[in-house]
Amino acid sequence: MPVLELKLTMPSDLANRAESAGLLTSEAIVNLIQEEIQRQQLVNQLFNAADRLAALDLPPLTEAEIELEIQASRHARRS
Repeated sequence: MPVLELKLTMPSDLANRAESAGLLTSEAIVNLIQEEIQRQQLVNQLFNAADRLAALDLPPLTEAEIELEIQASRHARRS
């Protein structure tokens, strides 16, 4: 695995809190970066799905249809 050395500049208070929380180890920083990459990918997927839905040009749901969908979802979770 390639080695990358990072130099961080941050306020002393933040550095102290991060160190106390164990966030300044290589493992912790790698985990934070991996989690952020996954979060960004999920956000991108959600926006892409929203764009695809908007492009469908479907008529909006009525309040009754929305209520039926909510009830169906709740029923499915309980089952």
